[in-house]
Amino acid sequence: MSVVSGDLAAHLAGGVTTTCQCWAVERRDGVVMGFTDHDRDLAFEGVTFRAGTGLTAGALQQVAGLAVDNAEVVGALSDAGIREEDLRAGRFDGAGVRQWLVNWQEVGQRTLCFAGTLGEVVQAGAEFRVELRGLSEAMNRTVGRVIQSGCDAVLGDRRCGVVLGAEAFSGSFPLLAVRERRVLVLPLEAGFEGGWFEGGRCQFMDGPAAGLGGTVKRDGWEAGARLVELWEEPGVMPAPGDVVRLSAGCDRRAVTCREKFQNFSNFRGFPHVPSEDWITAMPSRSVAAGS
Repeated sequence: MSVVSGDLAAHLAGGVTTTCQCWAVERRDGVVMGFTDHDRDLAFEGVTFRAGTGLTAGALQQVAGLAVDNAEVVGALSDAGIREEDLRAGRFDGAGVRQWLVNWQEVGQRTLCFAGTLGEVVQAGAEFRVELRGLSEAMNRTVGRVIQSGCDAVLGDRRCGVVLGAEAFSGSFPLLAVRERRVLVLPLEAGFEGGWFEGGRCQFMDGPAAGLGGTVKRDGWEAGARLVELWEEPGVMPAPGDVVRLSAGCDRRAVTCREKFQNFSNFRGFPHVPSEDWITAMPSRSVAAGS
């Protein structure tokens, strides 16, 4: 529950109030945007909260415990505010959000009502709806190791230790063409065998899709070119000539860690754990009869 300051509490107790809602959204690329449902712009904490953006919020439900706070923001797409191409490109996915109740006559009288992240975005025509997820959501994630044959580290993280930026594991390529909106046609260069980037990451370094990327589904050769298929089409289509950065993928098997990355000393799986088939196996009739 938010704590209302003394000045704002006195204002609310006066009977006639001049309050509004303000939201600050900080995208993962560092862009900060401010919105308000008031009829003029407001400014505090280094953010200008723009009026006339068509942004409104539903009732905010906050509960005790670790349940996700239930809230929703509704808005209209605007070139001066939130743009359709930014939503499609995923630039608002996981963005941080803060919401205040503000006395618009004296913005120093305000209280922070909500802090969290943006969740699912649903777009219908010129309108969008965004789910707000509270800070407590992170407490619901599973923490700890799983006893399994495959590695449970993330390729390139501290536990893995592989330096993905090394020349042996990543490369930059000029984009020749895009097929079926998610198949990238790249020049066939020596040094990376077919399938090297399957399961790895693709990132667009410049052009209209700069900063976006995805996970590689297939990586192969065809007619003198390298074809890289993504699991999902980019929110914004890259253009021929744009630079594509690819990093190696890992299927989390012990043999891949040893032979592809020479990193078996950091393997975080249990390769000798029996499979589920072994656990549920029954002796054959001949063995049972002879016992």
